[in-house]
Amino acid sequence: QVQVMEFGGGLVQTGGSLRLSCAASGGIFSFNTMGWYRQAPGKQRELVATITSGGNTNYADSVKGRFAISRDNAKNTVYLQMNSLNPEDTAVYYCNAYSSPFTYWGQGTQVTVSS
Repeated sequence: QVQVMEFGGGLVQTGGSLRLSCAASGGIFSFNTMGWYRQAPGKQRELVATITSGGNTNYADSVKGRFAISRDNAKNTVYLQMNSLNPEDTAVYYCNAYSSPFTYWGQGTQVTVSS
């Protein structure tokens, strides 16, 4: 059974940085696409960034130039380096792992940016 686990959330001040990591394990040799989504209170879940097994990346406009996604295919692990954080980045961040035709989600990790 596939498990997806996130690590690295927490509380940080405006302008600070955090690094999230996510490991997917169990039953799947590799994932086509891995990525991060987030959901703020009262809002829908939104894409933050994704990365394919070949290294192609996609970012939400709101995080371009501030966040960087990377992955280690051998470990089925994806990372999200978040810099220049602001209160609008406060949300629960979810890891997503896609291996056709299945999508797997982690439980989420809270990121809170104080002003």
